[in-house]
Amino acid sequence: MSQTFNARHLNVAAFTQAKAAISGEELLQNYERLAQELQAPAPDLTLKWQATGESRTAVDGSVRPAIHLQVQANVPLTCQRCMEAVHTPIDVDRHFIFVPDEATAAAMDDDSEDDVLEMSADFNLLGLIEDEVLMALPLVPRHDSCPAGVVQSAQTDDFKDVGEEKPNPFAALAALKGQKP
Repeated sequence: MSQTFNARHLNVAAFTQAKAAISGEELLQNYERLAQELQAPAPDLTLKWQATGESRTAVDGSVRPAIHLQVQANVPLTCQRCMEAVHTPIDVDRHFIFVPDEATAAAMDDDSEDDVLEMSADFNLLGLIEDEVLMALPLVPRHDSCPAGVVQSAQTDDFKDVGEEKPNPFAALAALKGQKP
């Protein structure tokens, strides 16, 4: 009998034991936090993902339930040099090992190459996908070479000549210091 799995309410133990696979193609706008990072509303952009249940050896040598997650997207962000759209390819390929409780996860996570999470019978895989894509975004998105030249000057028509001599605000103090009583 084949079992159907729901990405919003995933029973991790059953999913990994069945070595099942689920996948989807979702609109970027469906991910609220991710949509806030977009340069402009993009109703037709999608994010493709696939999750596979498996067993994986943890850092303590035990074989644990795991999920292999792969996500691909092309996200329009704002270039921090020219402020135009820069399409940033995102490619997530991660393994997540599941353990019985939060304390075990915290103890194993520091030494593990894979993320270690607490086992859940109602796991939100779509929330994990959004978290992973957000962490994969560049801190400072920018073009390798901006399509429009970047203006690197703050000078305006009413800006005074930089070479112009300005009066010293402490000139009066200097004059007083020079006088002897």
